[in-house]
Amino acid sequence: MTRTTLLASLALAGLLAACGDTSKDAPVAAAATTCPAMPKQDYVWIPGATFAMGADAQLPEEGPEKQVTVTGFWMATHEVTNAEFAAFVKATGYRTVAERDPPKLPGAPPEMLVPGGAVFTAPTDGNPNWWRWVVGAEWRHPAGPDTNIEGRDREPVVQIAYDDALAYARWAGKALPSEEQWELAASTGGADRNVPIVDGKPQANYYQGVFPVRDMGTDGFTSRAPVACFPADGHGVHDLIGNVWEWTTAKAAGESNVIKGGSFLCAANYCARYRPAARQFQERSLGTDHIGFRLIDTARPAPAEPEPDQG
Repeated sequence: MTRTTLLASLALAGLLAACGDTSKDAPVAAAATTCPAMPKQDYVWIPGATFAMGADAQLPEEGPEKQVTVTGFWMATHEVTNAEFAAFVKATGYRTVAERDPPKLPGAPPEMLVPGGAVFTAPTDGNPNWWRWVVGAEWRHPAGPDTNIEGRDREPVVQIAYDDALAYARWAGKALPSEEQWELAASTGGADRNVPIVDGKPQANYYQGVFPVRDMGTDGFTSRAPVACFPADGHGVHDLIGNVWEWTTAKAAGESNVIKGGSFLCAANYCARYRPAARQFQERSLGTDHIGFRLIDTARPAPAEPEPDQG
């Protein structure tokens, strides 16, 4: 999504290449939902491999399939949280892109000329638009000044532009994943959620119901879930699929980068991008309330090879 696309949506609904429905940044749909403890490991090793990138492509931008070789790397077991980003801001005084004056687009309404962010809101008879520019929307107030992250330390931080994610990564001494690294981790870890319900239990935070009428919240959430609330994949990585889209370093056309993984706004009847090969394009300077990020560590040495059996 770009600012131009967002601007167009203010005049005509349904033009946005994203998915979902959330009303007033609704928190948890089922108050009884309890998440397990945070994973013991912050990072897990993703073995290098040659794999078929773009396999099972279902949309034109996902293919053609190609063989790609990626060396091993360490990947964060969960997305960067509100608490972790708050520690970065406290230590550095960093101000996110959403807190600064936005570009002056020709024809932009007055509200798009002051700091804010894109927020997804359920369409109504009075306003059929899905995405809206909300003045004052930023990481502390994901859907605008009347929302906040109090009590949501463990949720993934959102309203994060690409430069914000990059700044955090550099401060932490880590990096953002390339698209190839991200897709290798998702593909080899078994994160494919083409059948996202196993034994009646959703395996990721996505949109249950007919988009955009209502998210039924069968998975316990109608918005962002705390990180690592859903089962890890085979590598021990949580939420590569669903919850929030994640930035990669892959550049797309214009001022956009590739984001991966889908989000809590992806439904089976619209978007359905909870697949390793799925990809979307996002303007680097535009934050939204359904895009976050996770880190990789390429400086840490590879794990030691197990000793050969002497028996």
